[in-house]
Amino acid sequence: MSTKQNTDKQVFTPRTGDQIRKAFIDFFADRGHQVIPSASLVPDDPTVLLTIAGMLPFKPVFLGKESPPAPRATTSQKCIRTNDIENVGKTARHHTFFEMLGNFSFGDYFKREAIEWAWELSVNVYKLDPKNLVVSVFCDDKESEKIWRDFIGVNPKRIIKLNEKDNFWSSGVTGPCGPCSELYYDFTPELGDENIDLEDDKRFIEFYNLVFMQYNCNNEGVLVPLDNCNIDTGLGLERMAQILQNKPNNYETDLIYPLIEKASSLAGVDYKNLDSESIVSIKVIADHSRAVIHLISDGVTVSNLGRGYILRRLLRRMIRHGRLIGIHNPFLKSMGCVAIDLMKHIYPQLENKKSLIIKELELEEVRFLQTLERGEKLLDEIIGNKKSEISGKDAFELYDTYGFPLELTKEIADERGIKVDMEGFNDEMKRQKSRAKEASIPIDMTEMKEIEKVTSEFSETIFDGYNCLIGKSRIIAIISDGTTVDNASEGENIQIVLDRTTFFGESGGQIGDKGIIFGDNSMAIVNSVKREKNVFVHSAKVQEGKLFIDKIVNTKVDQHLRECAQANHTATHLLQSALKSLIDSDISQKGSLVAFDRLRFDFNYSEALTNNQLSDIEHLINQWIVEDHSLIVKIMPIEKALKIGALAMFGEKYGDVVRVVDIPGVSMELCGGTHIKKTSDLSIFKIISESGVASGIRRIEAVSGLAAIEYLNQRDRIVSSLSNYLKAPQSEIYDRVISLQNEVKSSEKELISLKRQLAITKVLSLASQARLVGDRTFVVQRLDCVDSSALQKAAQELINQLGTRSAVVLGGLPNPNDLNKVIFVAAFGQEIISHGLHAGKFISQVAGYCGGGGGGKPNIAQAGGRNGDLLNNALQEAEREIEKDFSR
Repeated sequence: MSTKQNTDKQVFTPRTGDQIRKAFIDFFADRGHQVIPSASLVPDDPTVLLTIAGMLPFKPVFLGKESPPAPRATTSQKCIRTNDIENVGKTARHHTFFEMLGNFSFGDYFKREAIEWAWELSVNVYKLDPKNLVVSVFCDDKESEKIWRDFIGVNPKRIIKLNEKDNFWSSGVTGPCGPCSELYYDFTPELGDENIDLEDDKRFIEFYNLVFMQYNCNNEGVLVPLDNCNIDTGLGLERMAQILQNKPNNYETDLIYPLIEKASSLAGVDYKNLDSESIVSIKVIADHSRAVIHLISDGVTVSNLGRGYILRRLLRRMIRHGRLIGIHNPFLKSMGCVAIDLMKHIYPQLENKKSLIIKELELEEVRFLQTLERGEKLLDEIIGNKKSEISGKDAFELYDTYGFPLELTKEIADERGIKVDMEGFNDEMKRQKSRAKEASIPIDMTEMKEIEKVTSEFSETIFDGYNCLIGKSRIIAIISDGTTVDNASEGENIQIVLDRTTFFGESGGQIGDKGIIFGDNSMAIVNSVKREKNVFVHSAKVQEGKLFIDKIVNTKVDQHLRECAQANHTATHLLQSALKSLIDSDISQKGSLVAFDRLRFDFNYSEALTNNQLSDIEHLINQWIVEDHSLIVKIMPIEKALKIGALAMFGEKYGDVVRVVDIPGVSMELCGGTHIKKTSDLSIFKIISESGVASGIRRIEAVSGLAAIEYLNQRDRIVSSLSNYLKAPQSEIYDRVISLQNEVKSSEKELISLKRQLAITKVLSLASQARLVGDRTFVVQRLDCVDSSALQKAAQELINQLGTRSAVVLGGLPNPNDLNKVIFVAAFGQEIISHGLHAGKFISQVAGYCGGGGGGKPNIAQAGGRNGDLLNNALQEAEREIEKDFSR
């Protein structure tokens, strides 16, 4: 096979990132590779949170679980890795987001072709000088070494043999595996071929990795040759851009540098004249900008768990590093817009979802700026009192009470040369989890294990309940108290598995049916039905007689409850369609509950819906109900369903054949739930509430049918009662309630004003009790039943009366019955401050005696505590400290 193949097409050397990407894809497309679009960053793989490698979308193919899309494939796959996030910006090549160019063979070609094309691409297309190239091979892979040496003609001294740790790939403990071969670029070939050290990343950069999957590692750890060998390769786009654009690092290539320029502009700095720490911050912002826009575009929303936590961490690091270089105003929107413009021609969904991305960026930035300001202030106080280590308790309090991320505590502490007691932090976390566990409801694990055992032995329950509610079945298994039994008697609570059933098993958000299972002289009341894989487990109580394994029984679903669930499930489809139509086409389901009495729908959206928007949604759904649309249910291949526009739920698993519920012109979804026959069966739809349940996730609860009518009747009864109580017509109730609220607020303001005046009067009377030390005076007193603002006002008034050489410290319990809330105020005169005393620092130390903290300005400051029993001790310590300071 000649290395000259198709090179006549290449008339220029790719330089830009776009040219490098296109040249790679074109090169392998010309060689019979099917071009596969980049998969989502959210993989269909429960073992990983994000797509971390170019081969990940093909992992099921390599493991033999799926058929390959073609014998040969090529991709430009977007990836995210955060395992080395601390190195981002500090090294030349670490990134969170990167693009991996790959060519793949699924039992088609193998080593010789893969090696030949890698060399041809590098030398003939990218025009890399062979003298700058070094190759690595697995030490036992003689075949690859021979191809590189004898067929390609690489100098043997520039073929480096590496051990299994470095150059042998596996998908896990067992499964497909094989040796690797890598191409490195040598920036300084003049140093010669002796003692080449590929770990020297100043001299060498690995840019292309070839994986030869030729073995299967069995359960005994033995490598068995595969019948069909596979090729998996990866070429780093950012690294090749660094090489071809002759840049000192990946960040200064055209793929990322526009983001560096934007961040520098926002900070008002010159990137080329910055110190090393500021350069790192600029690079972190630029790198993370690319990652966050793609995560949000692929459906990830900010949260405290999983992918959402990774997104939140990246956003918070951007904000933190922005502050380090002087960006104190919101800036994520600006960075997001530049990142989108930079990549939208390659990933059009970025432009399509731009408004969604920007909303998420802005919302999280506002949230975190508040957290950051409060957390940094508290952390500064903690660090100010520590010499070499932040305790685990303090770090955990910042994390748990104030929402300040642990990684930021560590990062800030590291910048100041201080350690964080991680062992202590983990101990605090364990204690919290233990408290949460004690408060939770215990699960009968024995029962669960037995159910799992039964469901694994029995492949599938046939569901007959779409078209009928009564049927005949055979009892496959009975579980009582976590044990499989042959029969169950009256009064026993059991789980029943049938060979077929008319009961719907809880799935897709829809609750399981209720009803009865009965036979000759026997009956069990079914309370719930769960679906474990494809097996339906009926939880029931034997009401009469006995049930026996292998006996034929009858199933009867509660018709009224089923109809209620069906109505709410159809209403859920209508709700999602209305949200997409009226609010945002990017809205998708993030969770749902279809119960007998209500429905609950969670969806991604950054803002609370207005009353007008909710009214419009209700109106549209009720209009669809009145229009009496028929529901059409079809069974078809999933490819066809998606092609005709059926909506698939994100994160749901679907088989090759799916059930499509179509309301023509209104909604079309893949759904295994039960539904009404026409929309008019719903009668009416009413939204009960709209709320936020997590960052970027909203929830609507609603009712339909008879439940909606009962809800409206109940509201009418409440309104009638209010009308009678207020002695006002129903049309005037709202105005009357608002008027009463305003009166209450006015009274509360008057009360607060009176309390404040009383506090000031009390404090001013203390002037005569001020103690004199030298030519300075001070007052330390306890005042309960006074709020913080009144206490602060009183302290300031007393300072004004006592003069510039005075200090006032007040503390108290706003509510004497609540010992968990203590407030402190310190006010210092100007001459006291000029002698080096600081009200903020002083009162923070005082509050520390009550397990609290705080701070403020040199002349006036406020703090809080959590242990009222120690309030008097804290004030005594304050008095001693002032006396000591005044005596100096």
